[in-house]
Amino acid sequence: MPPPPHGHAGDTPPGTSTALDDCGRSPSAPDRPVPIQPGSVQQEGAQQEVAEDGAGIPGAAGLGDAYFKDAGNGGYDVAHYDVALAYAGPKTGSVDATVTISAKATQHLSGFNLDYRGPEIVAVTVDGRPVRYRREGQELTVTPASAIPAGRAFTAVVRYSGRPGPIHNESLGTYGWVPSKDGAIIVAEPDGAPTWLPVNDHPRDKATYAFRVTVPKDLRVLANGRPGRTVPDGATTTYEWAEESPMASYLAMVAIGRFEVRETTAGGIPVITAVDPRFKAAAKELESLTVRALKWEATVFGPYPFATAGGIVDDPRLDYALETQERPVYGGFVPDEDFVVHELAHQWFGDSVSVRDWRDIWLNEGFATYAEWLWRERGKKDSAKKIFNRYYRQPAGSPIFVPPPGRPGGADRLFGFSVYVRGAMCLQALRDRVGDRSFFTILRTWADERRHASGTTPQFVALAERISGKRLGGLFDAWLYTKAKPKKW
Repeated sequence: MPPPPHGHAGDTPPGTSTALDDCGRSPSAPDRPVPIQPGSVQQEGAQQEVAEDGAGIPGAAGLGDAYFKDAGNGGYDVAHYDVALAYAGPKTGSVDATVTISAKATQHLSGFNLDYRGPEIVAVTVDGRPVRYRREGQELTVTPASAIPAGRAFTAVVRYSGRPGPIHNESLGTYGWVPSKDGAIIVAEPDGAPTWLPVNDHPRDKATYAFRVTVPKDLRVLANGRPGRTVPDGATTTYEWAEESPMASYLAMVAIGRFEVRETTAGGIPVITAVDPRFKAAAKELESLTVRALKWEATVFGPYPFATAGGIVDDPRLDYALETQERPVYGGFVPDEDFVVHELAHQWFGDSVSVRDWRDIWLNEGFATYAEWLWRERGKKDSAKKIFNRYYRQPAGSPIFVPPPGRPGGADRLFGFSVYVRGAMCLQALRDRVGDRSFFTILRTWADERRHASGTTPQFVALAERISGKRLGGLFDAWLYTKAKPKKW
């Protein structure tokens, strides 16, 4: 996501989000079965007894990410989310949802957590049996009747009912489940998925997704992946979508509303674009630019890693774009070439190859920013090197240099300008050192060898050294970790 001109969707440290502050709950939601209230002695004691009996150990409530320590959960690995969601319409914004989670225990598991900040839970089952659960902060703790053996697959089903809402952050913007004039749009980087989805919310645990979304018949639905059936039923219509490639939870997207939808192809890849009626005049240009950028990027970075592509312009004035998988979202504006090139580059760098820790976000944003520079280089009127030189003339205290992009310093600095610009400058410095042939081989190999997986900065450095045959530690240290403006590398 490029730095926005007026604010930013960004990060709220887990447990401090203001999601749902202004959101109601469905008054008709049925009583939840066998619930245990948050923090109750009964629940805490029950979990302790399970562990003491040797019948398993609870999964960790967090994966220990450098900037989001409580995000994600341990003890299991999710393979697939099946999301059945019924949206009542913009007047109430109410949702009834059933989320089915197919996972495998990675330890002898007496209980596990999901990240969730959404509306009231109606029921939770594991392998078809009602279970005890409690909510505290962003954590939904689930305790099955008996421990799940390590290596065994299990299915958890969470039903909820109410009105999801966004995270509002004074400095970082609005994200998560965001209401629009005629529906809603989901843009969730970095920790907004739990506003609407019970989820293992960390890029390390990617999964496939299926969406079945029922809406009033005058609305449409778009989501990640391939479109499936459209099923009219009286006053409602159900739209099916399937994301068949592993996806990080913050990239999951559903768009509900009135849209002008266009379909074409780019090098055999189906391209689906959609615009809110307010932006109808830009529908053809969005499609055309998406096709041109996608074809060009495939020649630079290697084969496109997903089944479909596209883009969505919706009406909430968010003033940022997000690289939601296969179908980026542009929040309240018509994107120019830089935005489209940037978000499509993320399909290789950020979506297909994800970060294992949010501290390495430069691997997403620096790469996508450098793609913009390469796009400008095509016509020979500008070059990535010239852009580098213009930025390098900035003073040492400029936000493009501070903080260092490989160590931004915390969740609130995750999307600072240095992550984007100095991150891209690091890639230009690498290109200068190793030459074009090795440099573009490094980019393509990174995208290919880690396709649908994840990577770290040390792994990227090791790859660059392996392909170039050069020692590059000093270069990466200077551009990623030195607090001062780099002088020598």
